[in-house]
Amino acid sequence: MKSLPEGAVVVQGAQVVGRVALLLRLAGRKPEGTSLAGLVRESGLTRPTVHRLLTSLAAEGLLEHDPASGKWVLGSEIFLLGSVAAARFPMEDIARPSLRRLAAETGESAFFSIRRGNETVCVLREEGSFPVRSFVLHEGVRFPLGVASAGTAIMAFLPPEEQESLLDDWHAHAGEFAVGHPADVVRGNLEQTRLAGYSVNPGLILEGSWGMGAAVFDQQGRPAWALSLTGIEPRFRPDRQDFLGKLLLEEAHRMSARLQGARPN
Repeated sequence: MKSLPEGAVVVQGAQVVGRVALLLRLAGRKPEGTSLAGLVRESGLTRPTVHRLLTSLAAEGLLEHDPASGKWVLGSEIFLLGSVAAARFPMEDIARPSLRRLAAETGESAFFSIRRGNETVCVLREEGSFPVRSFVLHEGVRFPLGVASAGTAIMAFLPPEEQESLLDDWHAHAGEFAVGHPADVVRGNLEQTRLAGYSVNPGLILEGSWGMGAAVFDQQGRPAWALSLTGIEPRFRPDRQDFLGKLLLEEAHRMSARLQGARPN
């Protein structure tokens, strides 16, 4: 039998892990899950490969197949693992008070997102009292940096070379969002965010659905998280943006100070 080159098994194993992680992320992007066809299309993998991996993940309780909708959703084992991991990352305790204050003072839905590589992931939300809401953002949804208010707020305060690296290959980075977020528009949004301190997303993801965000900084002074507000366009008119931006910056500063071990003003 012909022996495999040294390291071949490791590479193959790493490839499987990468594919599994990709499918879990794709299935978790929407609360209602994703169809097999959608997972094949978004992953770029062949249908037999996706089906085989999904079946294995379901056997381990990491994914579940909803027979009514035909979609694949995150399984109960993911919830258990997440509950254990949450104890190591107590962002709920730090972010939830800010979200509640933002939702109470503005009436809009408030969100907390984290940076994960070149994406932002929404992990917490607090519903506002205003009866008409935008449903673009929800827990688990991922956007490329520079897309949506949280991703714009974070990207705007990254080192210039990191920003340029993403902008130079913008279509590959932004993917399906590149059409609604042309690179020149994104550059303008980033500049305006640096000047104002907070970002504004004027319905670029979904017409009429606006958002504003402010970055939260880690101990090294890098933007690692973001607070954001979303709602319908009339609630984000220019005469109200100053008010919303001020509240976002106050809460972002309070969180940054706590995370950096200082007492907030």
